[in-house]
Amino acid sequence: MAIGERIAIKSRREIELMRDIGHFTAEILLELRERARPGVTTATLDEYAARALEKRGLTSPFLGYAPGGVAPYPAVLCTSVNDEIVHGIPGPRELREGDIISLDFGVELRGWHGDSAVTIAVGGIDSEAKKLIETTHEALDEGIAQMVPGNRLSDIGHAVECRATKEGYGVVEQFVGHGIGRRMHEPPQVPNYGRPGRGPRLKPGMVFAIEPMVNIGSERVRVLDDEWTAVTADGSLSAHFEHTVLITDNGPEVLTRIEGSH
Repeated sequence: MAIGERIAIKSRREIELMRDIGHFTAEILLELRERARPGVTTATLDEYAARALEKRGLTSPFLGYAPGGVAPYPAVLCTSVNDEIVHGIPGPRELREGDIISLDFGVELRGWHGDSAVTIAVGGIDSEAKKLIETTHEALDEGIAQMVPGNRLSDIGHAVECRATKEGYGVVEQFVGHGIGRRMHEPPQVPNYGRPGRGPRLKPGMVFAIEPMVNIGSERVRVLDDEWTAVTADGSLSAHFEHTVLITDNGPEVLTRIEGSH
């Protein structure tokens, strides 16, 4: 976190709005999960997501997003398949039995944001892919468990890293979690690795998007010519999970989790 950047503390009114946004995010992402089947194209999933937003009077913070001068992102959904880590652009690719796919989705309402991602199986998958998905999900949960008042920011990433590296997996360092609220990406950055006990103290009212990205092989990343799609450098499978999480006096509250979701 750069000098002068402060971590926003949300008011009660702002938290209530973010709860509503989180519910919408989780609801649509759950619907998308149910449609990710063999033979479906990633473009079809994006089209469904766009309709779901429009139906609810919501907008996409992903569509047209262009940080650092890269080409504007052309979709409302990120669809990252197999060795694609994050930011996969939807298109004509058909999902096949045995694939795994990360669905990364965001919602904007009245200038506030929600962000969540899940990696799922397309039909039946092998034991190696299943273990990767389960471990990455567990790493997310262990990171979230550290989001209690008084802990340090780096305790989150340390917990994520410990769970993933226990299985010999690579934890992606090039992409990190982030604060979220009035902007999709607010201070601070939340790495998925590092030593514990460092960084700012966690306080009630802080809201972070926690998102471990874990590779079966090396943590190294390669970005394709489309300027967005990040893939594993060694071609190994990758999984990605994300939740928008509020720190409360009683511990973490996952704003993007509803019944039936991850």
